[in-house]
Amino acid sequence: MSKPNHILVIRLSAMGDVAMTVPVLRALSVGYPNLKITVLTRELYTPFFRELPNVFVFPAHVKDEHKGILGLYKLAKQLKSKKIDAIVDLHNVLRTNILKWFLSGYKFVQIDKGRAEKKALTSGNIFKPLKTTHQRYAEVFEQLGFPVDLSNPMFPKKATLSSKLQDVVNPKLKVIGIAPFAAHEGKMYPLDAMKRVVEELSQEYQILLFGGGEKEISSLTEFEKTFKNVKNIAGNYLLEEQLDIISNLDVMLSMDSGNAHIAAMLGIKVVTIWGVTHPYAGFAPFNQPEDYALLSDRNQFPKIPTSVYGNKYPEGYQKASGSIAPETVVDKIKSII
Repeated sequence: MSKPNHILVIRLSAMGDVAMTVPVLRALSVGYPNLKITVLTRELYTPFFRELPNVFVFPAHVKDEHKGILGLYKLAKQLKSKKIDAIVDLHNVLRTNILKWFLSGYKFVQIDKGRAEKKALTSGNIFKPLKTTHQRYAEVFEQLGFPVDLSNPMFPKKATLSSKLQDVVNPKLKVIGIAPFAAHEGKMYPLDAMKRVVEELSQEYQILLFGGGEKEISSLTEFEKTFKNVKNIAGNYLLEEQLDIISNLDVMLSMDSGNAHIAAMLGIKVVTIWGVTHPYAGFAPFNQPEDYALLSDRNQFPKIPTSVYGNKYPEGYQKASGSIAPETVVDKIKSII
């Protein structure tokens, strides 16, 4: 059977998971320049793919136009008009399995998420590194006859800042991005500890703060008012503008969350702080040294990782990352920058 000429790649959410597809799709598009790739994802994430050759985005509007069974049927009809040859499902959830049924007749391959292995990891039955999500993504393309080499990755050039953004990045200082929030409390570094990190680093470096949501923006604005050389990016710039800013960072400090993966897909050095989750589950940012991941103390919190996504943890574990001293975070950043 001949190889496909046009692949539909499905990865709808969440932001970090979509960002993790980018290094894999970049390697795929470079390795197979005649292959056309259409990515089905949320329209918001379109800028992630802006520099990938032969990669196009088809926006999924799953909250309105493509909502429910009838919406997915309509989406399937729209996708068929794109003359795709094969479908790669990097999400593998109920919604994409319904799409699979509507798109019967196409070659359809899906990611193996390793759910049983991850359950064994979070239940304490094993404690060893599992396949990375990037490896799992790559394996799906190999099933279609497109082996993907992630060992020597390429990254986009540092973005040229527009006149609007030139005032954001201080050319006289090294620039550190900090994204102190995550979807679940168990993944977050205590804010009082993060304040100490920001206070120390802002003495020598410029700090740019990333996040989203009114509560987060309020906290980050308070950081900006309290410390010198600190600027809040959250809520003030479009995603495409934020990508340009992130590409000009010297290092990003993030939780186990989307901003870590966004910075990594752009080739930025990323230091991550891990609470009740653990890199062994396969969600470490792309192409980062192992020691860039700062881990909670498993002597104090032996059940870590308590869950894959950080949404489940025993009483008393929600501030596990507080076992990482602010001095440890500062020293790691300084050793890299």
